[in-house]
Amino acid sequence: MSDVLHLDLPEADTTRALGAALAGVLRAGDLVILTGDLGAGKTTLTQGLGAALGVRGQVASPTFIVAREHPPLPRADGTRGPALVHVDAYRLGSLDELDALDLDSSLDESVTVVEWGRGLAEALTDDRLEIDLQRPRGGDVDTENPEAGTRRATVRAVGDRWAGVDLSSLLAASA
Repeated sequence: MSDVLHLDLPEADTTRALGAALAGVLRAGDLVILTGDLGAGKTTLTQGLGAALGVRGQVASPTFIVAREHPPLPRADGTRGPALVHVDAYRLGSLDELDALDLDSSLDESVTVVEWGRGLAEALTDDRLEIDLQRPRGGDVDTENPEAGTRRATVRAVGDRWAGVDLSSLLAASA
């Protein structure tokens, strides 16, 4: 099963809103693979996800530490959501290096987000969301503010876990 959704993200707040909307459809055990160039919004999206999940700690790029776990904070009703495991696979060169992170042990209890994970993280599970983020290029780039400009997100739901899951709530993030 594979569904595809395309979203325009005109600013960083819209990218964070997409992350927050994702929190509404994700549950413990879900894997999200983020792909995109530097500055495309991978960490920004994960910040929105972490805020909406209600996890501890500032969500920042785990580039130099490779993986960071953000435990859930208690909700007003005393329950807790899943933890967020945030991985940057940019420096990983093989599936063996990804396996060495032992993500399998926390995959069932956490929402796991792997930046730069295409080509590696798919081996973790058959069920995942793959999100490709594209940033403006060439003549579309504001030379005075290169971080500005509308990004384009392509969300692919892969595997049986996503059969029948309505992802249309994600559309509201880009509205």
